[in-house]
Amino acid sequence: MTPPTNVKSLRGLHTGNIQSNPATFGGCTHARLCPAPCLTRIPQRFIMEADRRHFLPGGYSTRLCPMRFHSPTAHIFVPDSLEPQAALARSTHMGIGAHQDDLEIMAIDGILRCFGRSDHWFTGVVVTDGRGSPRTGIYADTSDEQMRHIRIQEQKKAAIIGEYAAQVFLDYPSAAVKTAGNQAPVADLAHLFSLARPQIVYTHNLADKHEHHVAVALKVIAALRSLPAGARPQHLYGCEVWRDLDWLVDSDKVAFDVSSAENLQKALVGVFDSQISGGKRYDLATMGRRRAHATYHASHATDASTGMVFAMDLTPLIEDDGLDIASYVQAHIDRFAADVQARIAQMQS
Repeated sequence: MTPPTNVKSLRGLHTGNIQSNPATFGGCTHARLCPAPCLTRIPQRFIMEADRRHFLPGGYSTRLCPMRFHSPTAHIFVPDSLEPQAALARSTHMGIGAHQDDLEIMAIDGILRCFGRSDHWFTGVVVTDGRGSPRTGIYADTSDEQMRHIRIQEQKKAAIIGEYAAQVFLDYPSAAVKTAGNQAPVADLAHLFSLARPQIVYTHNLADKHEHHVAVALKVIAALRSLPAGARPQHLYGCEVWRDLDWLVDSDKVAFDVSSAENLQKALVGVFDSQISGGKRYDLATMGRRRAHATYHASHATDASTGMVFAMDLTPLIEDDGLDIASYVQAHIDRFAADVQARIAQMQS
């Protein structure tokens, strides 16, 4: 048996036509649910050097065990058809969004950093089922269940275009995510983090004005705080969707240059026709915001890029579990207020 020879299938851990069965991998053959963690073995010749950090001697990895999610309709889509557990194991960047299309709007830095590379892989996670989105035009008479299926298919198309390592659908109703005491999404996210071990994570910023977005960000932080310190990502960024972050003082602002592959960026956002034709021009607004940020970021310098997105650095919240989340965000607001007041005072003196 020989590994695949085309370049795309050799990215990361792709094992081509090798099937997950006892004869090949010596591991569990359950589908999505497994009553207990199990060891799965991948032959060493199919493990690239960049991915060896995920494996134990002999090719065994506890991170390739079948997954248990709380929602019965949760599932994983892998664009290049690699076995889901191995697809997750190659992740270096991960985006967690509340809804379908949030990732392509807010986590574009991670998507671009991984696109076309064999050593960097982006995994997307959508937490809610997308049933409640506004609709008009050809989607005006679409039922909530029909809209759920449409949005899932659109997200899968984006994952194919962006060459994601995997696209996870946790498929929770929005109300379940907003319920503070519901720990099921936290447990699912913690399990995904343990399997994927991404180095960089993108989610919603805590000053977003959409309650679902803030709820997801809080559950991401809770999930990461539940992990041992050594299993947490190096960076956690809160990104823009329903509130820009240009108000952050420059010292608090994480600015990502997303000038490259503008055609890819347009395709990723444009694939969500149910939202665009359904009444929201996210395609134009998203690209316009990136261009505006690039120009307005520095008032006394020429443009250094043609596209930029901003993020709030949430990493301190997963480095210090005792750090109060609300106080952390309030400190950013206070620094912004102080900056405004100081400038006015300066001009009045």
